[in-house]
Amino acid sequence: MALTKAGKPYIIAEMSGNHNQSLERALKIVDAAADAGVDAVKLQTYTADTLTIDKSDGEFFISDPNSLWEGESLYNLYKKAYTPWDWQEKIFEYCRERGIDCFSTPFDDTSVDFLEKFNPPCYKIASFENTDLPLIKKVAKTGKPMIVSSGMATVAELDEMVSTAKENGCIDLTLLKCTSSYPATPEGTNLLTIPHMKELFKCNVGLSDHTLGIGVAVASIALGVTVIEKHFTLSRAEGGVDSTFSMEPDEMKQLVLECNAAWQALGEISYGPTEQEEKSLQFRRSLYIVEDMKAGDVITEKNMRCIRPGLGLSPKYYDILIGKKVRCDICAGTAFEWNFI
Repeated sequence: MALTKAGKPYIIAEMSGNHNQSLERALKIVDAAADAGVDAVKLQTYTADTLTIDKSDGEFFISDPNSLWEGESLYNLYKKAYTPWDWQEKIFEYCRERGIDCFSTPFDDTSVDFLEKFNPPCYKIASFENTDLPLIKKVAKTGKPMIVSSGMATVAELDEMVSTAKENGCIDLTLLKCTSSYPATPEGTNLLTIPHMKELFKCNVGLSDHTLGIGVAVASIALGVTVIEKHFTLSRAEGGVDSTFSMEPDEMKQLVLECNAAWQALGEISYGPTEQEEKSLQFRRSLYIVEDMKAGDVITEKNMRCIRPGLGLSPKYYDILIGKKVRCDICAGTAFEWNFI
C-alpha cells in the first residue's frame, strides 16, 4: 500500500452513496476517480439493519432543518445510501483493473468478516464509529493498516481508540483530522490540530475534508498530512445522498495536481541560490562604470552606479569605492573589479 510517511499525498475518493443504487454508475465513479489520478476509491459496507432499526419517529427521524437529510428516518436514509454487498467484489476487482486501491469502511463485525474475503489493503473507521471500541478491536485484529477519522472525538476518546487499536495488533495507524458536519466550513476545520495530533499520538496524520473546494486540503499538506479523503461524485446536479459536498471529476483532478504540487514545494530547509536560481544571479544589481574614465579619475556617484546585471562587485562596496581613483582607462558599461583601483 502507498500509505507512507515520506511519500506524496495518498488521495482517497469516497464513493459513499453517490452511486444512487446503480452499479453501472458506481463503476463509472471508479473510472472517473482513476482518471483524476486518485490513489484509492473507498466504499462503505453496512446495511440499514446493521446501523439502526426500522423506526421512523422520535430520535430515529431527522427533523433538523439544517440537515441535508431532514425529513428522512435513519433507516430509510441508510437504505438509500448503502452499497449493496453483492456489488462490492465487482468494485474491488474493477479498481484493481484501473490500477487504484479499493477498501471500505466497515460498521460492524459482519462487514469486517465480509470485507476480509477481498483482502483490502487497509480499513477505514468513520468518525461516528471512532468510539466503538469493539469494532476498533475487531478491525485491529485483522493486522491491516487502519485509517480513523477523528470527527467529534475528544483527546480522551482518541487516546482510548488509539490504545485499543495498538493493543489489538494495529501497527500502522493513520488519524484523519475531520469535522463531522456536511458540508464543513473552513473556519470550523482547525487545521492547526494536525501537527499536535501527530505529536500527541505518534502516528501518521491525514485529513477527511467535507469542505467545498480544494483550498483546505491543499493547505493541510503544509502541516504534514499524508492522506486526504474527499467525497466524490460524477455530478452534483444528478443528486445523491452526499452529492452536495462531493467533488466532481474536474475538481478531483485539480485537487490531486495541487496537493502533489504543495507536497513537492515543501522540499527541505534551504538558503542560498538553488540550482534553478543559478542563472538568475546575473540579474542582481552590481557596480558598473557608466561613463568613460581615464587613469587617475575619481570615482563619483555620477560615473559609477549600482545597476543590473550582476557581473560587477557587490553593491555593498559602493561607499568604500566612492572617492577612490582608478588606475587605468575604463569604458562606460564595464563591470567594476578590484584591480581598477
